[in-house]
Amino acid sequence: MQTPVNTLKQSLQAGRMQRGIWLTSGAPVLAELAGNAGFDWCLIDGEHGPNTLSEIQPQLQALAISGTQAVVRVANAESWMIKQVLDLGCQTVLVPMVSDAKTAAAMARAMRYPPDGNRGMGAGLARATGFGAVADYPHTANDQVCLLVQAETAAAVANIDAIAATEGVDGVFVGPADLSADMGYPGQPDHPEVEKAIDHLIARTVAVGKIAGIITFDENRIAAYAAKDVTFLGVGGDMAVLNTALRALAGRV
Repeated sequence: MQTPVNTLKQSLQAGRMQRGIWLTSGAPVLAELAGNAGFDWCLIDGEHGPNTLSEIQPQLQALAISGTQAVVRVANAESWMIKQVLDLGCQTVLVPMVSDAKTAAAMARAMRYPPDGNRGMGAGLARATGFGAVADYPHTANDQVCLLVQAETAAAVANIDAIAATEGVDGVFVGPADLSADMGYPGQPDHPEVEKAIDHLIARTVAVGKIAGIITFDENRIAAYAAKDVTFLGVGGDMAVLNTALRALAGRV
């Protein structure tokens, strides 16, 4: 066996739009369903979804069968959380609430083995190596991991140049909901001041050649974000889609 090639990272770095969906249910069967639906990636949400390590692993297995690339959002900007999901076999990690370059650098180090980082050497017994089948994993894994840090505070807007330029940070993902709240406009991600901040975050990230990402539940915004060179685009969530479909069916009948 060899370390899997992170085709999502390859596509993003080549500038190809990759569309995906949030998985917040904690249900492997919904991960399997979403994985077979035609998205480029599916994100298992460990921040706001009921996804512990025990729930994340079977979802990663379901997505692996479908061939759809998996992303995991950890609950917080903690090195030990990154280590655990990497050992589970996840290669692309989204870290929330990264508001300065110091935190971004710490997360970048946590993603990689020495000498490029400080990731612990425990994957030999974990799913990431096929439980020991990938002998050269410590020498090849660094090239295949992808770190996306989430800018969702006013401080992140002020520090975006330093965050985006941090070595080892592959991209910056904008969180419109938390950003709007932190800026004093809770529940108003479309407020002009918030949209101005979002545009700034995206533009400064793209300017240094990094991956820019965002999520929207408004399909009419997709083309606009594509025009701004956003390539990692969340287009919805499993529970929101299911809720809408179930309520629409109930209403019709």
